[in-house]
Amino acid sequence: MQKKIRVRFAPSPTGGLHLGGVRTALYNYLFARHHQGDFILRIEDTDQNRYVAGAEQYIQDCLEWCGIAPDESPAAGGPYGPYRQSERKALYRRYAEKLLEDGHAYTAFDTPAELEEMRIKYKTDENPSPQYNAALRKKMRNSESLSAAEVTDLLDKQTPYVIRIKMPDNEEIRFTDMIRGTISFNTSQVDDKVLLKADGMPTYHLAVVVDDYLMKITHAFRGEEWLSSSPVHILLWKYLGWEAEMPQWAHLPLILKPDGKGKLSKRDGERLGFPVFAMDWKDPATGELTRGFRERGFLPEAFINMLALLGWNDGSAQEIFTKEELTEKFSIDRVHKAGAKFNYEKAKWFNHEWIKRSSDEWIAGKLMDILNERKISAPKALAVKVAGLIKERCVFLEELWPNSHFFFETPAAYDLDAIRAKWNEEKKALFVDWIGRSGAITEWSAPELEKDFKDLAAARNIKPGDALMPLRIMLAGSKTGPGVFDIAALIGKEETIKRIQSTIGSL
Repeated sequence: MQKKIRVRFAPSPTGGLHLGGVRTALYNYLFARHHQGDFILRIEDTDQNRYVAGAEQYIQDCLEWCGIAPDESPAAGGPYGPYRQSERKALYRRYAEKLLEDGHAYTAFDTPAELEEMRIKYKTDENPSPQYNAALRKKMRNSESLSAAEVTDLLDKQTPYVIRIKMPDNEEIRFTDMIRGTISFNTSQVDDKVLLKADGMPTYHLAVVVDDYLMKITHAFRGEEWLSSSPVHILLWKYLGWEAEMPQWAHLPLILKPDGKGKLSKRDGERLGFPVFAMDWKDPATGELTRGFRERGFLPEAFINMLALLGWNDGSAQEIFTKEELTEKFSIDRVHKAGAKFNYEKAKWFNHEWIKRSSDEWIAGKLMDILNERKISAPKALAVKVAGLIKERCVFLEELWPNSHFFFETPAAYDLDAIRAKWNEEKKALFVDWIGRSGAITEWSAPELEKDFKDLAAARNIKPGDALMPLRIMLAGSKTGPGVFDIAALIGKEETIKRIQSTIGSL
C-alpha cells in the first residue's frame, strides 16, 4: 500500500518570516493537499542563542493569514509530537550515542580557540578554508586522535565536548533530487559536521534526520542552500539504519534580488522600498519594525498566487490562480532549477487583479471597517455600491479610503487652481443653470444626470469634456475618481448641489 504523503515546513523562530520561507511552506502545503496528504509545522529551535520571543507565534500567524495552516503543529498538536525540537532533546542524544557506538561518530573536545587556530595553522593557497574533516581530524583533540584513557579522563573531568559525524574519506554520495535530477558529492569535500552540541542540543543535521524519520516524512522540500549538507544527511539515514525510509528531496531555487544578483534579503527590501516579510515584524530586542505584505495592503490570495509563480508554473500562460487551482495543478516537477527574480511591480499587479476580482460585498466590509474607525455613519448598501466603483482603481487595500472618502464626507480641500485655469462666466452660468434645473430631474441616477448635464452643455455651446473636469473637482475635491455622475448619484441631490455651490462661491 502506498504511503500517505507527509511533508513539513520547519522554520527556526529567529525573527520575521521571509517570503522565501513562506514559499517553501506554500509548496509543501500544495503538494500535500494535491496528494491528500498531511502538512506539518515543526519548529526548529535548537539554537537557543538565536531564539527570539514571539517568533514562533508570528510564524503560525503568517501561515494562518496565507490560508495554509498546518494539520499538525505545536499549536494544533498531532500524533507525532512534540513539534518543537527543544522539547525533543532527549531523543537526539539517544541517536547520537548510537552513532558513537557504531563508529560513525566521535567526540571532539576542541575549544573555540583551538578551532580558530586550526583554521589559521592549516590554511594554504590550495586550501584557504581548512575544514574539520578526514584530513585533519587526527590532528585535533577528539576520540579519533586521543587514546581511550585520555578520552575517559576528559569525560570524567566533565570537559565540554561535541559529537561529530565521521565522514568517510573519498566516497561518492549520490541521490536523486525531484527538481535537479541526479546529484553527487565526494565526501572529501564535506567536513565532519557537529551533530550534538556541548549543551546537549542537536544541530540541524542530526535533528532534521531524526525528526523526519520519527514523523514519517515522505518528501522534504527545502532551499537550495541546504544542498551541500545532503551528503551528511544521506549518511545519517544510512548509519541509523533508516535508508529505506529516507524521504524524497527537492531543493527549491532561491528568490533573487530584482536584478538577479544574489538572494533577496530584508535589506534589499528596505533599500528598494518593498516588504520581504509576510507580515509586520517588530524585533522585541530593538523595537525595529519591518513592514510586511499584509500591512502594506496585500490580499493573502494575491500573495500566495504571486509566490507560487516565483519558481513554478503549470506550463500554460495562466497567471491568476485560486488556492484551489494551485492545489489541483501543482507538481514539483514544474518547479524551476534556476533562481526566480522578485519583481515588486508584478507583485502589485497580482494584488490589483485580486482586488478587482473581490466581491463588492467583501470590499464594502473593508470600507465599513474604515468608516467605523473614523466614526462616520453610512449604510452598508452605500458602501457596496461604492466598492463596485472604486475597486478597479486600487492596487492596495490602503487605497480604498483615498479613492472613496468623498462618497462619505464632504472633501476637506478642493483643487481650485485646476478649475481656475479654464474657468469663465459661461461655465459658471452652466453650473448655476444646472443647479436650477436639478429640481426637475425626476430620476437622480447616473445615466439621467449625465444626459441632462451634457444636453445643457451642448445647448450652451460648451464641450461636455470642458465642463466635466470642474464638476469632478466640485464633487470629489480632485481630478481623479470614478465616473463623476456615479459620484453625484450616490452622494445625492442635496449634497451635489451643496458642493457645487460651495465651490463656485470660492472661485
